[in-house]
Amino acid sequence: MFWSSCRKDFDFAPSTGNLEFSKDTIYLDTIFSNIGSSTYNLKVYNRSNDDISIPTVRLSQGESSNYRLNVDGLPGKEFENVELLANDSLFIFVETTADIQTLALNSLEFLYTDAIEFDTGNNLQKVELVTLIKDAVFIYPDRDNTTGVVETLTFDVDGDGTQDETTLQGRFLEDSELTFTNEKPYVIYGYAAVDEGDILTIEAGARVHFHANSGLLVTNNASLKVNGDLSADQELLENEVIFEGDRLEPLFADVPGQWGTIWLFNGSIDNDIKYATIKNGTVGILSEGNQDAIDDKLTITNSKIYNSSNFGILGRASSISAENVVINASGQPSFAGTLGGKYNFTHCTIANYWSNSFRQFPAVFLNNYVTDENNMDVGNDLFARFNNCIIFGNDNPEIGFDNISGNLFDFKFTNCLIRFQDNSGNFSGDANYLLSNGDLYDNCLFNDDPDFKLPFENMLMIGDDSGANNLGNDLYDFFATQVPSDILNTSRTASPDLGAYQHVTFSED
Repeated sequence: MFWSSCRKDFDFAPSTGNLEFSKDTIYLDTIFSNIGSSTYNLKVYNRSNDDISIPTVRLSQGESSNYRLNVDGLPGKEFENVELLANDSLFIFVETTADIQTLALNSLEFLYTDAIEFDTGNNLQKVELVTLIKDAVFIYPDRDNTTGVVETLTFDVDGDGTQDETTLQGRFLEDSELTFTNEKPYVIYGYAAVDEGDILTIEAGARVHFHANSGLLVTNNASLKVNGDLSADQELLENEVIFEGDRLEPLFADVPGQWGTIWLFNGSIDNDIKYATIKNGTVGILSEGNQDAIDDKLTITNSKIYNSSNFGILGRASSISAENVVINASGQPSFAGTLGGKYNFTHCTIANYWSNSFRQFPAVFLNNYVTDENNMDVGNDLFARFNNCIIFGNDNPEIGFDNISGNLFDFKFTNCLIRFQDNSGNFSGDANYLLSNGDLYDNCLFNDDPDFKLPFENMLMIGDDSGANNLGNDLYDFFATQVPSDILNTSRTASPDLGAYQHVTFSED
C-alpha cells in the first residue's frame, strides 16, 4: 500500500508584522572605546500556527553599523528570508565595538544607538540597541608586527644592578604618563611599570582599569603615590581612586581574579596609598622585600580591598603600615605576612567572607620562612602588631601561624575582636594559639558577633549590636599611633570601636 502527501510544514508564508520579542530595547552595558562588549541575546517568537519567513532582518545603519549580529548561528548585519516555524523562536546575538573618536569628536562619553529591523513597510518591527561608550587613556606594550611577539619588561629584579629580562608583558611609563588624572579612565594591558627613580602619582577620582593578567609594577627606587580623598558625600566614590578590571558590565562587578596585582617590587620605596578601592584582582597588593626600611615600604590608609582570587594584601619579607583598611572576600588569606617582615595594622577590618569556592587559609596568616628548592628552610624575622582590629570571617579559625625557631616570630594582637574557636583542641599544643598569653593577645575578644551590615556584599560597617563597640583603646604600645577618625571621617576620639568603622544604626531597608 502506497501513501503520498504534501508537507505543509515546509511551506513558509511571509511574516505579517506580528513577531514578539523578549525585550523591546537591548541595553549593551558601558564599554570602553575600541574594546568589544559582551554578547547579548534577543529571542524572537512566532506565536502563530503558521510557519513564516521574515523577508529581512537587518541593522538600521546597515554595514556601517558598529553593532554585529548573529542570527541562528550566522554572523552578519543583514539577513534575508529568515525562516521561523509555527509557535517557535529563534535567538539573535548582539555585540559591538566602537571608536568614540569617530562617533563624537572631543567627547568623553557617547550614547551609541541603532536598531534591529524586522521586515519593511507596514510590517516593519524594531528592537532598539543602546550602549554607552567611554573614552579612555590606553596603556599597552608594543607588539612586533612581523613576529607578533609582545614587549616584555627588563629591569633590576635582584637589586644587584643587573638588568634582568622577565616574561612579564608590559612597558615602562613615559615621563608624560607618570601622573594619572581623573579626566579619563585609564585602561592598562600588561604591566604598566614605574622605572627606577620615577614616581607614579594617581590623583583623587582617577579610575584605573586592568585587562586580564595586567597590573602596576613599581621597580627599584621607584614609588607609587595614590592620592585619593573622601568625597563630601560619603555615599559617593567620586574622589576615591578605584582599581578594577576593564569589563564594565554589571555581570563582572564582583568577579574575582579579573586582573593581576599592584606589585611593589623589591627595592621600591615610600609607596603611599590613601582612599583607594582595589577590587577583583588576583592579589590586591603584593609588597616584596625591604622589611628593614627606615620608612615603611607601603603605607596604606582609608582604603578597601575586595574580591581577590588569592590574597588581599600579600607581604613577602616586607614592611607595611595600615590604618583604617578594610579587606574582604579573598580566595586565600585577606592579609598574609610571609617570609618574615614588619607589619603594623591599626583600626583595620580584616575579614574573609569568601563564597566562590572552598577556602583553606584564615583571614590573617603569618609566616617567617619558606622551604626552597633544596628542601632548606629559608626566612627572616617577623614582627607584627594588630591594634584595635576586627579579624573575622565565615570560617574558623580566622588567624593562622607557621614559623620556625631559627627566625624571630614576634606578633601581638591588642584590643582585637577575633574569630577563633578550638572546641576539638586541635591547637592546644601550639603556643601561638595560647589565648591566655597576654604577650600575644592583650585585652582581646573572641567570637562575639561583629554585626557587619552585609559582609557577603563587602559592606563591613558595624551596627548597634556589634561586639566591637566601644572596645578600642587610644593608648597603644610604642609601635602604634592614635587614629582619631574612622574610614568615613567619623570621630572616634571619645569611644573608639574596633575595626575601620565606627558603629551606626542600620536602617530597616
